[in-house]
Amino acid sequence: MKKSILFIIMLVIGMAANAQKFALIDMEYILKNIPSYERANEQLKQTSNQWQKEVETLTTEAQNLYKKYQSEAKSLSDDQRTKREEAIVAKEKKANELKKKYFGPDGELFKQRENILKPIQDDIYNATKEIAERNGYSVVIDRASANSIIFASPRIDISNEILAKLGYSN
Repeated sequence: MKKSILFIIMLVIGMAANAQKFALIDMEYILKNIPSYERANEQLKQTSNQWQKEVETLTTEAQNLYKKYQSEAKSLSDDQRTKREEAIVAKEKKANELKKKYFGPDGELFKQRENILKPIQDDIYNATKEIAERNGYSVVIDRASANSIIFASPRIDISNEILAKLGYSN
């Protein structure tokens, strides 16, 4: 019993001696206060909408071909039906390929987002790292993505320091 109490006391003293400093950032707040991020998102949104319209146009064309085929199917020869079916399938395939090209995991939208947003994210990371090293923070947690944080003192939020370091005053 005495050994376990002594062990607990030593553990608490050891933890206190190695106390670590923590800080929080709110990435959503930081990004909302960086105008170039908002412009980049707007540009990506416009590009995405344009590409979506292209895909929808091809899909609509395929649907119209199919409707026309259905209404005329009885009067078509086997050879004509086969050609129409192939045209419909080709149009659907083209729409799916375009959708994958633009919106797939390695699609154009992903690449553009990476090219446009990565420099902004790198700047935020570098500013965070510099502030953390200067102030001796062992850990910096993003409050926007850390769902398990129930409460954190505003005193440890360094989001405004990061914005100031990046040249954006709040």
